Amino acid sequence: MSNHDPEKLEKLIHQSLRALPERRAPRSLELRVMAAIEARQALPWWRQSFAHWPQPAKAAFFVLAGALIGLSLRSGASVEAGSILSGPLALLGQIKAILGGIGDIGALVLRQIPPSWIYGAIAFLAVMYATLIGVGATAYRVFLQQR
Repeated sequence: MSNHDPEKLEKLIHQSLRALPERRAPRSLELRVMAAIEARQALPWWRQSFAHWPQPAKAAFFVLAGALIGLSLRSGASVEAGSILSGPLALLGQIKAILGGIGDIGALVLRQIPPSWIYGAIAFLAVMYATLIGVGATAYRVFLQQR
């Protein structure tokens, strides 16, 4: 193993792991898992996920859902839903206006800063980030590699 061949190392690890005996789950875990599986299978079809529903029930659901959507679009239900949502939508409009004003103020302030200051700040942040990475790598080598 002095030549550090990754393929030989991989084969050795694979053979070593294959030679280990399989471990059994704790008996209490097995019992809990089997009980949960049996409880889930004992549920009636309408309490299971949609994929386990019988085909006629799935078809009836789609027909009923389509009928309700069509009915709501043709009747005045969509107008009533719009009036119900008008309060929260107005609040969202106000929040959008406030955030837009804050963004406009930020853009105005940013236009007043000289470009050389902005470039200097970006360069300073890049140097500080590189310093952080360097100090972290050095600390890792000094403190954790010696163990």
